[in-house]
Amino acid sequence: RKKKLSCASIMEASTMLPILKKKLAFLSGGKDRRSGLILTIPLCTEQTSMEELSATLDYLLSIPSEKCKARGFTVIVDGRKSPWTVVKTVVLMLQNVIPAEVSLVCVVKPDEFWDKKVTHFCFWKEKDRLGFEVILVSANKLTRYIEPCQLTDEFGGSLQYDHMDWVSKRLVFEKFTKESTSLLDELAIINENERAGQPDKARPPDCNVLPSFDPETVLQTGHELLSELQQRRFNGSEGGGGGGGVGGVTAWSPMDDELLAQPQVMKLLDSLREQYTKYQEVCRQRSRRSQLEEIQAKVMQVVNWLEGPGTEQLRTQWGIGDSIRASQALQLKHEEIESQHSEWFAVYVELNQQMAALLNAGDEDDLAELKTLQQQLSDVCYRQASQLEFRQNVLQSAHEFHSTAQDLSQQLDGLLGMLCADVAPADGAAIQQTLKHLEEKLKSVGALQVLREKGQGLLDQMSNQSSWFYGKDVPVENKENIDHIHSVMEDMQLRKQRCEDMVDVRRLKMLQMVQLFKCEEDASQAVEWLTELLDALLKTHVRLGDDTQETKVLLEKHRKFVDVAQSTYDYGRQLLQATVVLCQSLRCTTRSSGDTLPRLNRVWKQFTVTADERQHRLEMASAFHAAAQRGSEQVELLDSEVFEEVETVGKSLLDRLTVPTLPLRSALLLIF
Repeated sequence: RKKKLSCASIMEASTMLPILKKKLAFLSGGKDRRSGLILTIPLCTEQTSMEELSATLDYLLSIPSEKCKARGFTVIVDGRKSPWTVVKTVVLMLQNVIPAEVSLVCVVKPDEFWDKKVTHFCFWKEKDRLGFEVILVSANKLTRYIEPCQLTDEFGGSLQYDHMDWVSKRLVFEKFTKESTSLLDELAIINENERAGQPDKARPPDCNVLPSFDPETVLQTGHELLSELQQRRFNGSEGGGGGGGVGGVTAWSPMDDELLAQPQVMKLLDSLREQYTKYQEVCRQRSRRSQLEEIQAKVMQVVNWLEGPGTEQLRTQWGIGDSIRASQALQLKHEEIESQHSEWFAVYVELNQQMAALLNAGDEDDLAELKTLQQQLSDVCYRQASQLEFRQNVLQSAHEFHSTAQDLSQQLDGLLGMLCADVAPADGAAIQQTLKHLEEKLKSVGALQVLREKGQGLLDQMSNQSSWFYGKDVPVENKENIDHIHSVMEDMQLRKQRCEDMVDVRRLKMLQMVQLFKCEEDASQAVEWLTELLDALLKTHVRLGDDTQETKVLLEKHRKFVDVAQSTYDYGRQLLQATVVLCQSLRCTTRSSGDTLPRLNRVWKQFTVTADERQHRLEMASAFHAAAQRGSEQVELLDSEVFEEVETVGKSLLDRLTVPTLPLRSALLLIF
């Protein structure tokens, strides 16, 4: 009875989840030197509810086995953040809650001990009345009584413990135990009823008797829980070998409740799998009897329709049309026929799967009948599907041919319109888009070969059109359709030849225009880069260095910075020169290039002025630091000339710093 209570405790974590989340007390999994569990009560500065603490202790004490309880508990009362009165109340409460199980109570005192006036209560004198020993100890001295590997990190130990993880795992364990126990009872009743009263063959299946919980879900939950418990146990046995426990205790061990939960979960899973397997077999037998009767009726229904109305529908359709509109109308009609057939084919697929499942089950009484039905249904369906597919292929080829011809005609018209229109440069993006359209349209002209292939394929299919007609001749005159196909292909060939002669000239001109706008765009980008360099020079290049060495480094960086700006300026000039050449070649003018050159020169002039000013300031700073260094080296000589030099250079540098880096006129030009 005790074992059953430990597996399905009267107290459940779900009913007191808000209290458990407060972490008023917890079993970390650590053990004392007697292998007894360590119960930790972390008191805090807030008022602790004794009722909630008592409920938490009752719940925690219901988890370990009686054998584990017999080894006794070591209780750690963390009173570092709590007044003495609360600590005293908690210790006295332990006498009423767990007096027989407690072996030792360690009260962790704060660094600044409680006032002796309020701690006059001597626990050691009350040992006989309390039933357990109470000691006051600092956190750093707990290791005298408990190994460090069995203490959590708040007491300087190395034991890993995550309270919220423990609560969540406990919830999963209790939920699984409750659901699996209930499910086992329900499945046992269902299976027993099936064995007690075997239904005859004519009785419909009664698989609607379903358990309250989904067995697959419960099994999955159990496997996941067991895997988690086994993994934690493995990690515990492998990860703490170097901790140095006592009596074979490792540096980290899984909690006792987790070790107890593993065999419970395994036993429940084994029982559940056994009952669920029997339940599945009951459902399978009932379903098989019903399926066989339904299959026989449905097979004959499908065969009768396909060989009757279905075949007659296909015999009335033979044309292919001479245009997109005509071929689309025929396709719509064929889709209606296919839609009607697809409903029966869906029934065939379902029936075939059902028969295959019954055949795999290996019931000798039904094998011959099922195979005959399956073969008959497959022959009729495959024959009808082949006829539908052939008709659909012919109509699809006709539609593709007419569609390709129409698209190709429109593309040639569009290409010819582009070639006849003048090209007026607007911007680089527009020219690139126009060039892209030209290339796409030119590429689409290459579909003429595709048109020929589709036309030839359609002609081949038309020559074999009567092959799917059950040997009957179809009165179809294909000469008009054949002439139409050849006429379309010849017309497209002539139009393509005219367009190709005009494309090469237009492409060359548009590529030159793209290059022109690209040069203008890159030149504008060079101006922006140079402006950004100027902005960076004004806003971020302000340090003069704290000593001679740092100033020299800044001077070197400044020279490299100026070199980058010079390269940017030269790059912009070269681009603008290329723009002029391209404009002359295309006999056009651009609005952007006329404004870009003055902007480039203006920004460059402002940059050079600012860079020179920065250079002068760095050089003056270098002279100042050098003079200051000499003064510091000769400070004992009291050389007035050295100090005067430092003062003169320093004042000059300060005066220089009051002057704007960029003159007002240049700054206004930069803004406007």
